[in-house]
Amino acid sequence: MADMKLYDMKRAPNPRRVRIFLAEKGIEVPMVEVDIVSGENRAPEFLATNPRGTLPVLQLDDGTLIDESMAICRYFEARHPDPPLFGRDPLEQAKVEQWQRRIELDGLYNVAGIFRNTAPHLAERAAPGAAPDMKQIPELAERSRALLPGFFRMVESQLADQEYVAGGNYSVADITLFCTIGFARWVDVGIPDDAPNLQRWNAAMMQRPSAKA
Repeated sequence: MADMKLYDMKRAPNPRRVRIFLAEKGIEVPMVEVDIVSGENRAPEFLATNPRGTLPVLQLDDGTLIDESMAICRYFEARHPDPPLFGRDPLEQAKVEQWQRRIELDGLYNVAGIFRNTAPHLAERAAPGAAPDMKQIPELAERSRALLPGFFRMVESQLADQEYVAGGNYSVADITLFCTIGFARWVDVGIPDDAPNLQRWNAAMMQRPSAKA
């Protein structure tokens, strides 16, 4: 039998989503650090665990492997339903899923588009994980940077009259937004000055103990 473990990288946004989720649930899982910067995720030893070369990856006690951050979070949500982080009833679950996807697609992916096409250590491997070596495309970074203001306007409007992004309760959508904002700092993109609701929300998220996960 294998032992449960989470293949992680402390600085990366997707593993951070899972760590915050686990912290909010009060779940402790042993972590194995994998360094993407040095290419450790493309080494044969790690590819034997996840041929895609991406993080995070959860290994269960029976050796089953689950990759993709939201798949891992859904596994733990089903095993440990309290506190519910994917919604408390059908309508809230739909809203959480809606905002989780909007933030991921319009925010996180565009920040990643900037980072992967500008970071010096990714100059020859701009595609994620174990994908073939590919050169950066500066135009993709420019397109992503041009799309981010619309993303910020969307979440700023959504937070105008509510505490959390998907409604009245903290959820995985807040986790994804928080990690997206943190990741954006890597590419010198901060919360806009004309987004007081988002600034207020982010300050509150920083005070949660899970922010340090």
